[in-house]
Amino acid sequence: MTFPVYVNVFGLHLHPHALFELLAYTCGFQLYLFLRRRWSRAAVPLETNLWLIVGCVFGALVGAKLLAWLESPLHYWENRANLSALLGGKTIVGGLLGGWVGVEIAKRRLHVTHSTGDVYVFPLILGMCLGRVGCFLTGLADHTYGVHTSLPWAVDFGDGARHPTQLYEIAFLLVLGALIALRMRRPYENGSLFRLFMLGYLAFRFAVEFIKPVYDPYLGLSMIQLACLAGMACCAWSLAQRPAEANPSTVPSGAAT
Repeated sequence: MTFPVYVNVFGLHLHPHALFELLAYTCGFQLYLFLRRRWSRAAVPLETNLWLIVGCVFGALVGAKLLAWLESPLHYWENRANLSALLGGKTIVGGLLGGWVGVEIAKRRLHVTHSTGDVYVFPLILGMCLGRVGCFLTGLADHTYGVHTSLPWAVDFGDGARHPTQLYEIAFLLVLGALIALRMRRPYENGSLFRLFMLGYLAFRFAVEFIKPVYDPYLGLSMIQLACLAGMACCAWSLAQRPAEANPSTVPSGAAT
């Protein structure tokens, strides 16, 4: 296999990263709309929901870019005169944490006091899995691969066999989604599923960063790993404050966290 693996669609030669990123946003949003129509627990009015989504989007954009800058400060400083380089690059961890913060700010402004983000869990899992397919097919240019290894399932992206960390992430997300689906069979409080998702994903990202060729000047840790630790601490503390509901419905719906 030669990377990047372009995809032919109706005669068009499409780059895999752009194609699967578009599929991730489109399919994830469609699943969100489907689940929101079906589940009404902890729902908020449509106008309020739209403002929460705005907070989520802007928070995610800022978080994804800010953490990318902090993760590779030398690279961005060397290319500070190149606007496209400064604006390029983003991190899923930063996007998730930034989106969470953005929603919490919007909720405070709108006086929304209950958690309503569990409906986003499965759309996020679907979108992230599709996005990582694009990362894998892009190869070295995407900078999401692992370090060199001799394991039998290693993939040669063009410079020798490496850990296919993109595929590891897809497999983990599918397992995490299955475990959360099982958790839904028992009583839970609004927001618990979202926090379980965040806790699980951040723990995975903290671990998998050790087999990635990343810049790790902070006591052997990367900035993404430090962000993961902070997010995991917030999730664990929040979950500890949430007793299970006595009479839950299927799954909460609404806007965010």
